[in-house]
Amino acid sequence: MAGKTIKKTTVTAEARIAALKKQLREARQSSRAARLDTEFALELERRRSQELEEAYYDTVLRLTRASAYKDRETGAHIQRVSHYAKILARQLGWSDDDQELIFRAAPMHDVGKIAIPDDLIRKRGSLNGGDRQVMESHTQIGASLLEGSTSRLLDMAREIALTHHERWDGSGYPHGLVGEQIPISGRIVMLSDHYDALRSRRSYKRSIDHEATCRIILEGDGRTSPGHFDPRLLEIFAAVHGEFDAVFEQYKDESQR
Repeated sequence: MAGKTIKKTTVTAEARIAALKKQLREARQSSRAARLDTEFALELERRRSQELEEAYYDTVLRLTRASAYKDRETGAHIQRVSHYAKILARQLGWSDDDQELIFRAAPMHDVGKIAIPDDLIRKRGSLNGGDRQVMESHTQIGASLLEGSTSRLLDMAREIALTHHERWDGSGYPHGLVGEQIPISGRIVMLSDHYDALRSRRSYKRSIDHEATCRIILEGDGRTSPGHFDPRLLEIFAAVHGEFDAVFEQYKDESQR
């Protein structure tokens, strides 16, 4: 009788162990299925976010091109500024993703010019006080066009549009920000934009070669001062200015070839 009891107990224990193993397998399968579902949902969300970001980029890039048509002499200016900005971001140690972000955001720096009268944009000679005030408003107009989005791209583009004419010493516009009050993205594009503006031919100025441009940025010329730029970016520019020249030569406007 005792033997039967032991055998029955053993069978019951084995059954319980088998049941527990089955439950564990099912739990693992359920957990794996849940993990796969979660991974699929996250990947789907990532793709949707990427598609939305691409849609944002495409829309605003069209605005940027529209603003560039108002001043045909700028040509590949916005393309070159993107490359300069990426060079500086790389030298600052930014991640690949953030380098790509500023590369995409930088072309939008002058998007506000879409609202500036054509005759003012193409005016030869220096601007008077009223004209200058209207022209300078492109920074705030651009920021207003780009604001209100949760997109990192458009948020950086708005930041750049608003602050790419601010200067390290506080003499810039529209708010006269000083030093690190200016977002780093604005400081990067400010230097990039200034280099390209000096190199480019405009209706009101001749083009300047690379060596003279570097001298103006690094030493000053009465209108441009080294104090206008973030000192760290100026140091980087002094070390990698040859890359800027290579970009300018590669993406020259047809009128400058």
